Amino acid sequence: MADPQPAASDTDDEEQKVALNPEQEEVVDDRRAASALIVHEVVRRQGIEELERPAASLMWSGITAGIAIGLSLLGKAVMETAVPAGPWTPLLQSLGYAIGFVVVILGRMQLFTESTLSAVLPLATDPSARNLARTLRLWGIVLLANLIGTFAFAGFAMLGGLGVEQARELVEVSGVVLKHVGMEGFLAGIPSGILLASVVWCLPSVEGQKVTLIVLLTGLIDLGGFAHVVAGSAEMWVLLLNGDLGPAGALAFFFPVLFGNIVGGSVLFALLAHAQVRGEIEN
Repeated sequence: MADPQPAASDTDDEEQKVALNPEQEEVVDDRRAASALIVHEVVRRQGIEELERPAASLMWSGITAGIAIGLSLLGKAVMETAVPAGPWTPLLQSLGYAIGFVVVILGRMQLFTESTLSAVLPLATDPSARNLARTLRLWGIVLLANLIGTFAFAGFAMLGGLGVEQARELVEVSGVVLKHVGMEGFLAGIPSGILLASVVWCLPSVEGQKVTLIVLLTGLIDLGGFAHVVAGSAEMWVLLLNGDLGPAGALAFFFPVLFGNIVGGSVLFALLAHAQVRGEIEN
């Protein structure tokens, strides 16, 4: 008579385990990727911190971010002039474009498109009139501050702060704004919103490779021909100050791209990121 087979339930579970000492178990725990719930909570708490910051702090941080994001435009221009033209030029320009985002994101400055994720998760977790009002307050202050900062950068660059050749290159690389108007601008803004939200979402899980992550994802905005409302506003101001763009053309760029960034970062990425952990939060 055959020996009875052991119950598969406990036996199989035990067979999957490897005997580790406490020190080895700690190493395993440290190297496990953070769960979606943990990442959601990290970003949500970051959003709460932003929502609770004083208006003056948001304003100055946003202005600084607007000035710093101008480095993306300057980086593109430098790559255009410093390196001989060739098939590698678009890639080098995308690396230059990422410089401003590296400075802003690692410097924890207030960038509007980052808040399309971080400030929305507290609202999605606890939908209330108070949280909606706080989100709109943050968006309004930061967006205005970013615009002031990008205008300051463009004014400095176009009114003698840079050399004639560099200013000419800034105007040339800023011409992409003319392609991002109306529906084209709206559609080009959606991937940018998703990419910036992806940076915010992935940063808590990245150790020692934050710069690489930011460069890859934000560089793709330029390489893919997408539109970012804050970096694009620096280009918009450059063209306005140079006389290549009028107020009507500026508005035709700004608002469609703004709404595209919001749709990509908040409606698509933020709400879907929240939806995947909603059941775990409620439990």
